[in-house]
Amino acid sequence: MQFDSYWLATAPAFSGARQTPPEGRYDVVVVGGGFTGLSAARTLARSGARVALIEAGRVIGEASGRNGGQCNTGVAQDYASLVEQLGRERAQSHYRHYAEAVASVRQVIAEERIECDYRHHGKLKLAAKPEHYAKLARSAEAIARDVAPEVELIPRDMIRHEVDSPLFHGGLLQKNGGQMHMGRFGIGLAEAAVAHGAQLFEHTPMRGVARQAGGYRVTTPAGTLQADNVLLATGASRQGPLGWFRRRLAPVGSFIVVTAPLSEAQCRALLPQRRAYVTSRIVGHYFRLTPDNRLLFGGRARFAMSGGKSDTKSGEILRRGLGHAFPSLAGIDIDYCWGGLVDMSRDRLPHAGRHDGMYYVMGYSGHGVQMSVHMGQRLAEAMLGQRHAYPWQERHWPAIPGHFGKPWFLPLVGGWYRLQDRWH
Repeated sequence: MQFDSYWLATAPAFSGARQTPPEGRYDVVVVGGGFTGLSAARTLARSGARVALIEAGRVIGEASGRNGGQCNTGVAQDYASLVEQLGRERAQSHYRHYAEAVASVRQVIAEERIECDYRHHGKLKLAAKPEHYAKLARSAEAIARDVAPEVELIPRDMIRHEVDSPLFHGGLLQKNGGQMHMGRFGIGLAEAAVAHGAQLFEHTPMRGVARQAGGYRVTTPAGTLQADNVLLATGASRQGPLGWFRRRLAPVGSFIVVTAPLSEAQCRALLPQRRAYVTSRIVGHYFRLTPDNRLLFGGRARFAMSGGKSDTKSGEILRRGLGHAFPSLAGIDIDYCWGGLVDMSRDRLPHAGRHDGMYYVMGYSGHGVQMSVHMGQRLAEAMLGQRHAYPWQERHWPAIPGHFGKPWFLPLVGGWYRLQDRWH
């Protein structure tokens, strides 16, 4: 078993990184080489801006290359609950932007001809309890009324035609969703940014950023860059002078295992529609088939940071969960096991704006694949003077109470969520 992301291990090599020290003056320095930063760099460079992107590790080496491979519409919260929380008009706006984000991903794939096995098969949210199906039915009614009439409820007596598992009590199918090979997409996006003129520097962490006359000075161990503007696309990064953002994000670990290859017959029996799947529990699971017929199975197995022993323990928990959900796969070999950090905001919504004059967008809360590509593009367009509205740009973003940068509270949060899953 490899303790490595399947997406990163099977991605093509990135050939476009600069080999010279980062220095000189740019219109924009982008900090972070995930989907947000790469999408922004591509958009800026296409418009003729001088762009440098610095990444502490390898491009897409963190959340963008460590997720579940799903590219779905739908907000992180239950839609009907979001209507109660924010009101119908704002909830509609959120949902529509998530739907637009899926279209943004598909547009980038088409424009740049990225071969990443994209499949537009939709997302099926599975009811883990009978009462969860009733809640999904209320959400389906609200979604169909407000934003997406094509949603479909699948009752319990039909759910085994979708998922060959004894655990589920029906589901909500949202058809505007897809899946892709994250490594191939990410490297394709990086190569596209370079092709349009952006300069990408890997293994170049930001050590400092300071305002100066005419812009900013960004320091790295290898050199110093001058910039008119800075765009922070760092997510849950633990590196660099990002204390203001760390106090507003909980870096929650999410963990994934990938099986040995299955036969075509096994795939047809287990998941005949090959959709993206999530369960209705707060501490639930998500899964899908990979392009080479493996089952990817993930979730927040433990409320802990990823890395080392934490990944190993989480992998064992997920192995048991996989066997419970799919008894026919109990005992199957696990070829890959890894973890990553989700940049969870308190309200589970993205946050974008400016801090100390610098642009930022982060806080995708586990729904970042499509939103990172979309919001990287939108924020770049705003920097270019194109005024697009999106629902997070004017929001006040307070710090998480009691959070001073180190996530001491994660085990408590995990315990509370598990109690909620048991009670509801």
